[in-house]
Amino acid sequence: MVGGGPAGAVTAGLLAKEGRRVLVLERDKFPRYHIGESLNPGLVPALERMGVRERLDEIGYLRKYGATFVWGAGIEPWDFRFNEGSPYENVHQVRRADFDALLLARARELGAVVVEEATVKDILQDGDRVTGVTYQPKGAATPRTARSRMLVDASGQQHLLARRFDLIEWHDDLRNIAVWSYWQGCERYPGNRAGDTLIENLPDGWLWYIPLSDGTVSIGYVTPVDAYKKEAPRDAEAFVRAKIAESCEVSRLTRDAVQVAGMRTIKDWSYRATRFHGPGWALVGDAAAFVDPLLSSGVTLALRAAERLADGLGRVLDKPECEEEVLQRYQKNYQEFLGVILEFVRVFYDRTRLKEEYWDEAQRAIDPNGLLNSKADFVTLISGLYGTAEIFEPVDTP
Repeated sequence: MVGGGPAGAVTAGLLAKEGRRVLVLERDKFPRYHIGESLNPGLVPALERMGVRERLDEIGYLRKYGATFVWGAGIEPWDFRFNEGSPYENVHQVRRADFDALLLARARELGAVVVEEATVKDILQDGDRVTGVTYQPKGAATPRTARSRMLVDASGQQHLLARRFDLIEWHDDLRNIAVWSYWQGCERYPGNRAGDTLIENLPDGWLWYIPLSDGTVSIGYVTPVDAYKKEAPRDAEAFVRAKIAESCEVSRLTRDAVQVAGMRTIKDWSYRATRFHGPGWALVGDAAAFVDPLLSSGVTLALRAAERLADGLGRVLDKPECEEEVLQRYQKNYQEFLGVILEFVRVFYDRTRLKEEYWDEAQRAIDPNGLLNSKADFVTLISGLYGTAEIFEPVDTP
C-alpha cells in the first residue's frame, strides 16, 4: 500500500482486520496538514467498519447536520438537513491532520504495518505485472525492497502508478484553483445549522465557509485558473479579502473576524485515471480520481471506494484467478459512481437555476421514477449515499 491518507488507511485497515498482511508506505510524518475538512454521510459505513465513528464525537469535532447555499438564480440563502434524505442525521467538520492520523493509527491497531517518512523509489515489475516497490525510509542509507501480491496506489495526487503508466485524463472544464486561510471571531448559524458548510456564489467563482470545533473557520475561494490568471493577484490575502467583501452571507458572518493563518493555494483540477487497475495493482482515492470540491465529496468517495476495494482484494487474495474479473467490476462500479457525481457537479455549476431545478436534476440522475421527493433525492446525492448498495455492492467471486 503506497499512501496512508484516508483511502489508504481504510483499505489497509479493513484488509488487516481480516487477517491479511499489509504494509503501508507513507511519504509524510503524521499528523500532516491537508485541506478538505467537510465530511458527508456517505463515509459513515466505512468509519463504522473501522471502529472509529464514536471517536469523532469523543474528540469533540463539530457536528454537521447539513449545508447552506447562496447559489443559483435566487439571492436568499437556502439549506438542507441530512435527515431529509439520509439515515445519518449528522457527520462532522474535522481537522484533516487529526482525522487522517486517527484513521492511520486505527489501521495500525487493526494489524497493518505502517512505515512513515518512506519514499517509494521504483515500481518492481515482472513483465506487465507489478510485483512490489523499492522504498527508502528517512535516514536509511540504502533503499529496501517490498514484494507484493497486490500493490494498492493510494498516493493521492502524487499519482504514483498513473504517472508510471500515463493514465491521467483531465477534465478541462473544471480546471479550478483554490485559495484559502483560517479566521476566528466569525458568527455562526443558530441551532443545528451551527456546523453547516456554507457555499456562496460569486460572479467568477465561489466561497466556502467551514466552521471548526476550535472556533476557527476555514474560508476559501475557488475560481477557474484562467480567471485567476486574468486577475493576477500579487497579494493572495488581499485577493481573498476582496472576494469576501463582494459576498453577502460570508461577509456578514465574518464582519468582526480576524485572519489567523497564512494563505494557501492549490490547483483543484478534476481528473480521473483511464484505468483503475492492472496486473498486480489497483488505484483508490485521489490516486484514481478527483472531483471538483464544490460538493465536499472527496473523502466520501475515497472511503466508499476503499471499502469496496478492500472487499474485492480479499477475494482476489483467496482466489488469484479471479483478479481481473473482480478488479474490472471494481473499476466499472467506481467509475459509474464518479460519473454521477461529476455530471451533477457540472449541472450545479450552472448558476442560472432555481434551487428546485437542482433538486429535479438530482432526481433525474438517481431516482427517475420519482420514488422520493426531489429534495430528498438531492440530499441523498449530496450526502454521497447514492449507489452504496447498487454501485458499491460487495463483489463476489465464483
